[in-house]
Amino acid sequence: MNYKDYYKVLGVEKTAPEKDIKSAYRKLAKKWHPDANAGNAKVAEEKFKEISEAYEVLGDKEKRRKYDELGSDWASAAQQAEAQRRYRQQAQSQAAGDPFANFGANGGGNAGFSDFFDMFFSGVGRSGAGGRQTVNTPPPQRGQDLETPLDVTLADAYNGAKRTVSLQIDDTCPVCHGSGTRGQQICNSCHGTGHSIVTKKFEVSIPKGVRDGQHIRLAGQGGSGAGGGQSGDLHLIVRLQNDKTFERKGDDLYVDAPVSIYDLVLGGEIRVPTMSGDVTMTIPAGTQSNKLLRLSGKGMPKIKGGGSGDQYVRLIGMLPTDLSNRERELFKELATLRHATSSVS
Repeated sequence: MNYKDYYKVLGVEKTAPEKDIKSAYRKLAKKWHPDANAGNAKVAEEKFKEISEAYEVLGDKEKRRKYDELGSDWASAAQQAEAQRRYRQQAQSQAAGDPFANFGANGGGNAGFSDFFDMFFSGVGRSGAGGRQTVNTPPPQRGQDLETPLDVTLADAYNGAKRTVSLQIDDTCPVCHGSGTRGQQICNSCHGTGHSIVTKKFEVSIPKGVRDGQHIRLAGQGGSGAGGGQSGDLHLIVRLQNDKTFERKGDDLYVDAPVSIYDLVLGGEIRVPTMSGDVTMTIPAGTQSNKLLRLSGKGMPKIKGGGSGDQYVRLIGMLPTDLSNRERELFKELATLRHATSSVS
């Protein structure tokens, strides 16, 4: 029996955090999954089993602790474990009236994994009352919460919307129900991992006024639990898309409106876009270019507390560029008159 360097198998350091180990496993499992290597299925299956075995140990805190403690003493520990296994197996066989049953027996364990794994991590050799072999069942563990971005337009954030979202999620294998085995053999569907990548569709309600970066939580739609534990949650992180007309700041909206210099000087009315349709806005005489005028209650709905923000209209003065000769003369007269008035005052 050879020592298995599980860290080397997954390509991670011994100090790697749990999330790095899980990430490395997912990448390698995807790369070596037999379904993705139809032309080299046998080699891929062996590689996939090796990767799955490594993650079975390093992805479990207790098994990883035990593995790290073995260190360079793994060989002597294996001898002790083997001796204990044979002794207990012989005792069980004799108690059952079959003194020859222990010859040629391999001790059982997790089908498809190596002898090294079977020796230290399969649970063989742990006895319960009356010498019966038992496997310690881990307590139920809640599944991992998952996060994924959700692109939302400003119109959907303003009006609220229903969306169908399709995601690929690492879920409990529907064939072996997470055990990794079927009839003492490795599950052909998940190849012993107990998990499989499935595509799920979700109906998502986008609330009015939702902001960039906010979470929409789908309870129980995250990673599957272990040992009967409940599933985690799925968090959709809102990623608000830029709008070609409006700029959002908090619950307020900003829009630029081109205005002729005549309306700025003399006053007038213009049509201004809002999220609920165009409205007429009055421009007071003598308004400066870049002035902000407020449309009360025409901003985004407030997600808490009710009501809406405001919309601010930035007036952009537009100078005429195709003046006729007569218009130029008039502008010159206005300039002369303006200078004369300023001099008198």
